[in-house]
Amino acid sequence: MLELIVISTLNGVLFGMLLFLLSSGLTIIFSMLGVLNFAHASFYMLGAFFGFQLTRWIGFWPALIIAPLLVGAIGMAVERYGLRNTHKHGHVAELLLTFGLAYIIEEIVQLIWGKGPMDYRVPAILDFPAFTIFSTNYPAYKMFMLLISVAIFIGLLVVLKRTRVGLIVQAALTHPHMVGHLGHNVGQVFMLVFGVGTALAAIAGVIAGPALVTQSDMAMLLGPILFVVVVVGGLGSLSGAFIASLLIGLVQTFAVSMNGSLASLFGPLDPSIGPSLLTDVWNVTIAQIAPIIPYLLLVLILIVRPMGLMGTRET
Repeated sequence: MLELIVISTLNGVLFGMLLFLLSSGLTIIFSMLGVLNFAHASFYMLGAFFGFQLTRWIGFWPALIIAPLLVGAIGMAVERYGLRNTHKHGHVAELLLTFGLAYIIEEIVQLIWGKGPMDYRVPAILDFPAFTIFSTNYPAYKMFMLLISVAIFIGLLVVLKRTRVGLIVQAALTHPHMVGHLGHNVGQVFMLVFGVGTALAAIAGVIAGPALVTQSDMAMLLGPILFVVVVVGGLGSLSGAFIASLLIGLVQTFAVSMNGSLASLFGPLDPSIGPSLLTDVWNVTIAQIAPIIPYLLLVLILIVRPMGLMGTRET
């Protein structure tokens, strides 16, 4: 039991930090541009596929640097030549643009790499157990993923709160005209922020690709829960995204490992009490409903606190 708790906690924190690495870019983009980027998970997928291809050509470590830069450049081009021109038509047009872009990226990935999973492997230098808990060997690569995610979180906080660049970015959020009068190119700031946000998603893709499955539907699988994170944490709140990521990561990981049901707590239901459907519901385990728990949390948050745990803007 203790082994299950420890391993589930480690896996939950790891999954939560991976979610944060993804949601942080989306949160920064929303804070800056007021746009919910529906294609954000697609940039995560691009990062994974670029990382896979570059790893085959030049190795994992150069790919970890080059792939996010390439995806970030694509993101800047999307902002400069797509969102900036669409902005004058309102947020609905921007949402539709990113929605369509998500499908375009998915189709392009399928044309180039196909629909099957890629043979994207953990680098040999990290392919060993970092430590052993009870009878379980915990992979060093998972610890590497955790360290990268924590380092990026700390780096984002330092840049946004302690540097001149962060001050300009935060000022541009609320007083873009004043920032422009001070000599800063606000449009360029917006473009760079969008690029950084998509690059963060790409980093998540590069490091998650070897541990998870790299395939053309990975954006669709992770995209919905990504929006759960940013809404639960509070749209535009980086600290809220961090808390929500860890919360959802831990809750879902523990739920998957639990086989408890109403039947195990109160005993089997007498068939004569009700229809077979009621008996089936009575026997459903927590692990079986684990995939919908984050969405139940989303509904609860929207009912009780629509701006999210730490948000200040109505969703």
